[in-house]
Amino acid sequence: MIVTRKKPVEQVLAMLRGVRRVALVGCASCAAACQTGGEKELEQMRQLLQEQGIETVGTVLPDECCHMLLVKRDLKPLRDSGAEAIVCLACGDGTQTVAANTAVPVFPANDTLFLGQIERAGVFREACRMCGDCMLGQTGGICPVTQCAKSLVHGPCGGQRNGRCEVNPENECAWLRIYRKLKELDRLDLLEADRADKDYRSTAYPQAHSLREIRKKGGTP
Repeated sequence: MIVTRKKPVEQVLAMLRGVRRVALVGCASCAAACQTGGEKELEQMRQLLQEQGIETVGTVLPDECCHMLLVKRDLKPLRDSGAEAIVCLACGDGTQTVAANTAVPVFPANDTLFLGQIERAGVFREACRMCGDCMLGQTGGICPVTQCAKSLVHGPCGGQRNGRCEVNPENECAWLRIYRKLKELDRLDLLEADRADKDYRSTAYPQAHSLREIRKKGGTP
C-alpha cells in the first residue's frame, strides 16, 4: 500500500491563503488505512478549516483516489459546489488524479512516504522501491534495493557492525538477513550467482503500463 502522513496544519493553511470555500477529497483505500484520508480525517479537516473561517462545500471519498475514471465520476457533485479549491487527503498520485479532473486548484494535505507493508494497525514499513527489475527470487524474498541503506545488489558493503547497518544502526544488515534466509531455504548457491547491475532505463520517468497495448501487439499481459 502507499503510505502517507499528514502535512503540518500550518502548511495546509498556507496553501489555502485567501481561499474561503473548499471541497475535501479523501481515499477509502490506502489513506484511510494510514489514518490520513478516511471519513474521520475528512471530518477533522472540515472542523479545522471551519475554525479558520474556511467553509467546506462538499466532501467526496472515492474507493481509490488514484483511479482516474472513478475519481472523474465521484467529483461530478462538486462541479457546481462553488469550491474555490480542493484539499486532497490522499497520496501524491491521488492528488494528481483529482487535479486532472477539476478546473480549480488542488492542494495536498498529505506527504507520500513509500510503498510498504502493514505490520499491524498504524505501523507501516517500507518494502518496495518499484524499481521495475525485481530480484526477490534471488534474495530469499528480501529486497536489497529497499532494505539495504545503500541499495547494494551484489552483496554486503562490509561496514556492518554486530549485524547492524553502519548507516542506520537501528536496522539489521539487509544482506545478513538475506544470507540467513537463503541458508534456511538451502539456497546459498544464489549468493554466488552473477547479478547484472540495475538497468534504470526500465524506470525512466514518467512511466506507463498498458495491458491494451500489450494485447494489440499480440502479447499476453
